[in-house]
Amino acid sequence: MSRIGRTPVVVPPKVQVNWTEDNFVTMKGPRGELKGQIDPELMLKLEDGSLQVSRPSDSKKHKAKHGLYRTLLNNMVVGVTNGYTKQLEIHGVGYRAAKVGDNLVIMVGYSHPVEVQPPAGITLSIDGTDSATKATKISVSGIDKQLVGQVAADIRAIRKPEPYKGKGIRYTGEKIRRKAGKAGKVGGKKK
Repeated sequence: MSRIGRTPVVVPPKVQVNWTEDNFVTMKGPRGELKGQIDPELMLKLEDGSLQVSRPSDSKKHKAKHGLYRTLLNNMVVGVTNGYTKQLEIHGVGYRAAKVGDNLVIMVGYSHPVEVQPPAGITLSIDGTDSATKATKISVSGIDKQLVGQVAADIRAIRKPEPYKGKGIRYTGEKIRRKAGKAGKVGGKKK
């Protein structure tokens, strides 16, 4: 059996889990409600505050789905109880972000500011400027892990970090592989 798949999903008492016969799962918790479709071939069982996912056979197809859907259910439980947050940093002289209503306006060297409208269920916030790195910090938070990651990736794609000076938008803690500049700049004039 899959090590991930056989691990039960711990459901806190404040989370309600319901599913239909075709495995359409609904989870309600203190932070909101999430819905998702689990493969109808897999079986769900809730007992003693833990949700168990089991597969009908040991075929390669069922083994592959077993751990995946158990992890998706766990992500839903964590989302409705604690939520998810991704943090980004803006590096570069004159690069900055501002909050206008719910939207985020980012100025990163284009001739125009880029406006980001968050989808439903996502909250964008600016955490200020870090004095050590002089980077503006942006937080993307919500209850759906996939949606939080996608919005963060879309914001990063506005201006990816470039390898020479490291300017651009990056995830907090992301390491940028730096390249050396032109060889002519290093040694000065060649005779």
